[in-house]
Amino acid sequence: MPAAERFALYLSKHRLKMTRERRALLEHVLSVRGHFDVDDLLRRLGRTGHRVSRATLYRNLPVLVESGLIHKVEMARGQARYERMVGRHHHDHMVCLGCGDILEFESPEVERIQEEVCRRKRFVMTGHTHQIRGYCGSCAGDGRARGKER
Repeated sequence: MPAAERFALYLSKHRLKMTRERRALLEHVLSVRGHFDVDDLLRRLGRTGHRVSRATLYRNLPVLVESGLIHKVEMARGQARYERMVGRHHHDHMVCLGCGDILEFESPEVERIQEEVCRRKRFVMTGHTHQIRGYCGSCAGDGRARGKER
């Protein structure tokens, strides 16, 4: 099912309307490659003539997350970045607390261990988010990570 149709169905199910702002936000979110934050979206929307307020973005990004079209990556100090999930496969993240880089990774071993733990605990997993926070090689090398171990 196309993303716009999927989002419209989600909105209808939750008694929400497909507003002009939501449509513009959806189009921009689906066109972004990589991770983005609210400021990135405001700039992109502004460049194309769409007038969407910061408050509107903060109200609607959770709706897009709940619909499954985007994923929220928690950053340091309460900040968040997002990524589109449409047309992407599952992956996990390493978030650098020094520079803010987000490194994506896939690990069949990690997936296998998670499934095994769920099986042993008789837990039916419907999905998961795996995020490792720490320091990338550059930040660890320049001393930013010193004294900040768990």
